Amino acid sequence: MMIETRTVGAVVILDLAGRLANGEGDQLLRDKVRSLVFEGHPQLVFNMARLSYIDSTGLAAMIACYHVVTKAGGRLVLVGMTERVSNVLAITKLLTVFDAYDSEVEAVVSFSGAKGRDTQS
Repeated sequence: MMIETRTVGAVVILDLAGRLANGEGDQLLRDKVRSLVFEGHPQLVFNMARLSYIDSTGLAAMIACYHVVTKAGGRLVLVGMTERVSNVLAITKLLTVFDAYDSEVEAVVSFSGAKGRDTQS
């Protein structure tokens, strides 16, 4: 898996590409999020548009990232989920945990407004 980061104001966008699976990016994602939070960037967006696959280890990594971010007083939101990834998150009920947005602009703007859920359909 590859992770590229971009900053929009106080929000860091992580562009995830490839497979988020056992031995294929799970630890990389955890380490990247911990590093960003440690550096004072707890407002994160996972752009999942180029994420082709996610397994249970990848889901566990996402949950671990969520806990690290929320413990630091931040937020972690999702954007650009493929149908496959969206289905996995829906089946596992993780869409009730993560805020998901249809566009990157909506996701970034959500950090300046209310923290209610605007889940992707």
